[in-house]
Amino acid sequence: MTNSPDTATARPEHDSIHLRNEDTGVRRPPLALGSLAVLATLVMLGHALVPNRIGHLGSLVETFLPWTGLAVPLLLLCASARRSRAAVSLAVLSAVVWCSLFGGTLVDKRKDGGNLTVVTHNVNEHNPRPVRTARALAASGADVVALEELGGPSTAAYERTLAGTYPYHSVQGTVGLWSRYPVADARAVAIAPWPRALRATVRTPEGPVAVFVVHLMSVRFTAGSGFTSDARDAAARRLAAVVRAEPLPRTILVGDLNGTTDDRAFSGLTSQLRSVQTESGAGFGASWPAPFPVARIDHILVRGVQPRSAWTLPATGSDHLPVAASVRV
Repeated sequence: MTNSPDTATARPEHDSIHLRNEDTGVRRPPLALGSLAVLATLVMLGHALVPNRIGHLGSLVETFLPWTGLAVPLLLLCASARRSRAAVSLAVLSAVVWCSLFGGTLVDKRKDGGNLTVVTHNVNEHNPRPVRTARALAASGADVVALEELGGPSTAAYERTLAGTYPYHSVQGTVGLWSRYPVADARAVAIAPWPRALRATVRTPEGPVAVFVVHLMSVRFTAGSGFTSDARDAAARRLAAVVRAEPLPRTILVGDLNGTTDDRAFSGLTSQLRSVQTESGAGFGASWPAPFPVARIDHILVRGVQPRSAWTLPATGSDHLPVAASVRV
């Protein structure tokens, strides 16, 4: 059976209308692209709603939350290649949300005017070059140096090497404090079954400052329980209670918290203390792992003093970068 002239002429007209509709870009976004864009946006906006009951997933998401921004350029590129206006719009929405959450972090907020410089460094118990590490920290010009993960004969190496620059120091378990200014009332803080924190008064020329040096327990990833951080979180809660009871108005807490300040597990601390990196740093200031830092798990948190600047120091023999801050007491 042959097509009638009317039928033959109608079909090309229908096809041309279909093509014109496609050319306008009025089409549904590709399912995968649209889903990824929506998922990234929901994670950024609703990370606090991600439950911790299953493998501490909420804390894990919050630890690496800024890295959700990596999805944005990929989504934009793929959406542009597919010529999908809807997918581009969803990717732009993700970009706007990310910038509203983290855009300010990328601004250089460092200022002059500090009168106390603090450095904290997880030196790694197995650091093969403790003397070189200690010399690098002393050369930083810091007034106060805090070390975590001390242990074995390397502790004596740090004590000998730093003694010429820092005449006052205290070591409690695996953490230590060295200072140009007198140190008083140094004691271990019971946040774990073995000493992992200390509290001391540093008598600066501008008055006494309470300094806490902390190394919270490491987190682990296991097939059975996922992201396990119960011991760390319990220690963080005990530490928050100690900080809350601290009578000195000027307080500085430094150390390796094994988590970022976005992690809900540290809300007891971050509700009392301010991050110098967040308020006066440039960028995210990631400190771990040293060869390619992806997260800032080493912190300088303060109250009663004014943050002026924050930065990371060059790598040593440790798997962490040293972090530094200048504050005005």
